[in-house]
Amino acid sequence: MQKQEVILDIKDLTVEYGRGRKKFKAIDGVSFSIYRGEIFGLVGESGSGKTTIGKAILRIVKTSGGSIVFKGKKINGKIDRKLDRELKRKIQMVFQDPMASLNERAKIDYIVSEGLYNIRNFIDENHRRKKVEKILLDVGLLPEHANYFPHEFSGGMRQRIGIARALIMEPEFLILDEPTSALDLSTRFQIINLLKELKEKRNLTYLFITHDLSLLRSLAHRVAVMYKGKIVELAHTEKLFKNPIHPYTKSLIFAIPIPDPMEERNKLQYMYDPLSYAYENKPPKLIEVEEGHFVLK
Repeated sequence: MQKQEVILDIKDLTVEYGRGRKKFKAIDGVSFSIYRGEIFGLVGESGSGKTTIGKAILRIVKTSGGSIVFKGKKINGKIDRKLDRELKRKIQMVFQDPMASLNERAKIDYIVSEGLYNIRNFIDENHRRKKVEKILLDVGLLPEHANYFPHEFSGGMRQRIGIARALIMEPEFLILDEPTSALDLSTRFQIINLLKELKEKRNLTYLFITHDLSLLRSLAHRVAVMYKGKIVELAHTEKLFKNPIHPYTKSLIFAIPIPDPMEERNKLQYMYDPLSYAYENKPPKLIEVEEGHFVLK
C-alpha cells in the first residue's frame, strides 16, 4: 500500500484569547494531519474552535503553542518573507458569508484579482484579465461578470466569486469555512458539486469546516469532531457514522433528522451531558481504539 503524503501536520496546537483573568484557550492541544488530495472535515458547534484552527493555519491569529507544518515547513510563529509569500499563494480560504466577504464598492474584476496584485502573479494587464475571465468560467460565471458589483449577484453567485478569488492564486490547499451555511438548499448542493469538481480538476486538498455533520458523510474522507477547543473523535467518515464512540459524537449523529416521519418519531434520543463524562482528574488524550479511529479518553 502506497504511503500517503501529509500536506498539513498540526501537533499540540494551542490558541489563547484575552489576557490575565480573561484569558481562555480557544484551541487546547489539538493534533491531526491532512493528506494530499483528501477532504478533511472539521465539525463542531459554534464556539468549538474550528474556525480558529483555519485562521491559525492562515496566520490570521497567533498560536500560543504547538506547531503547524505545511509541506514539511513550520508556518506558525516567525517565518521569512519568501515562505510568507509562498503561503499566500498555496493556502487560500473561502469564507462563510458571501455577503460580508466581498468589498461592495469594488468590481468583481478587482475582487478576484486582489491576490494577484499582492504577489504580482501576472505578466501584464492583458494576462491578468485573461486569468480573471478563465477563473470566472471555471466557477460557472461569465467573463462579463467581471464588470459587475457584488450587490448585483445572488448569494450563490457571490460564493462562486469567493471561490474564484481563492482559486486564481493557484493554491494547493483550500480552507472552506462553512461555505454553504448561508445558502438555500438547492444552491448549497450546486456549490458542493462545484467544489468536488474543482478539487478533481485542480488536484486540491480541502479542510472543510462545518457545524453540519450530515453534510460531511458524502463529502469528507475523514472527520474530526471538536468540542470546546479539543478534538474528541477522529475517524474515516463511514467508520465515524457506523461506530461513534464519544458521547458528543453520538449526540451529533442522533441529532441528524431522518426523512421518514415515523422513524424520526421513534428514533432513540441521545443528549450529551459533559458533566456526566468525567476524565477522573487525568488530562484526556486521543487514543487509537481501532485503526485510524481516535477517541478522547
